[in-house]
Amino acid sequence: MILVHTPNPKEVSAYLELFRAALPERHFTGLEEAELAEVRHLVAWGLPDGLLARMPRLESLFALGAGVDKLLSRADLPPGLPVYRLLDGGMAAQMTEYIRYGVLGYQRNMDIYRRQQAAGQWRMLAPKLPADVSVGILGLGEIGAAAARALAHDGYRVSGWSRSPKHLHHVHSLHGESGLEKLLETSDVVACVLPSTPQTRGLLDGEKLSLMRPGSMLINAGRGDLLDQDALLALLGNGHIRCAQLDVFAEEPLPPGHPLWRHPSVAVTPHIAAITLRQQAVEQIAAGLRRLAEGGEAEGRVERAQGY
Repeated sequence: MILVHTPNPKEVSAYLELFRAALPERHFTGLEEAELAEVRHLVAWGLPDGLLARMPRLESLFALGAGVDKLLSRADLPPGLPVYRLLDGGMAAQMTEYIRYGVLGYQRNMDIYRRQQAAGQWRMLAPKLPADVSVGILGLGEIGAAAARALAHDGYRVSGWSRSPKHLHHVHSLHGESGLEKLLETSDVVACVLPSTPQTRGLLDGEKLSLMRPGSMLINAGRGDLLDQDALLALLGNGHIRCAQLDVFAEEPLPPGHPLWRHPSVAVTPHIAAITLRQQAVEQIAAGLRRLAEGGEAEGRVERAQGY
């Protein structure tokens, strides 16, 4: 028995239809009809507290997302249970679009023109070419690497930072503490797609943000706890950082009175940079279930010590 669960019943119904079409020989069910003692595999997002402890035969858990920090922090998660995350699920293309949108807006000075519009100012600025803009990508996993390659193809000068060395065509790969500092110091646009892990939480604090090139832009589409929002506001206020495009926040939804909502140099989006696409997610998870049934290993297994 394979249990499929999200907090949205209509979404569960849609997933069940797709999974049953992809693997008609397997028994997929929703929470209301499930015999929890018989569940062998779980496909889920947003689990009720205590549910995992009620499934003694559970062999694997497939997350309907790329970020698994909240899942790994659950008290009822069995220590030896294999957890798998989505490597793409249609998210790489969306994230690339989101970052491209921000980078192009920076290149064409759209953030400045919006502020000029609000002030009733008509002033043309000198144009820039893609080759005039350096972009730094924090996180070179499946999604970050796709964005880095696409931006390099667009003609931008692209660097990428990761925990360990990576080798991507036309992308300058950096790693380690010194690599992070160099990327921040040399990038016009810094785009973060890192997951939340013990090593990345609070990574972009005031000290690190101060290393960013004067007049640069920050895009955060990774996790909200990576960024010191107060430090960012201070650096936006003194003009060191020119603008920011933020999709994730320390508290979500972003509280109504938070100053980020009203800041003229900040674009806020409600955690939509890369949303799981059902068909692509089902294809990856169905392939993983087939591999497990054949005695193999599914893609996307989470290394708990690393947090992803």
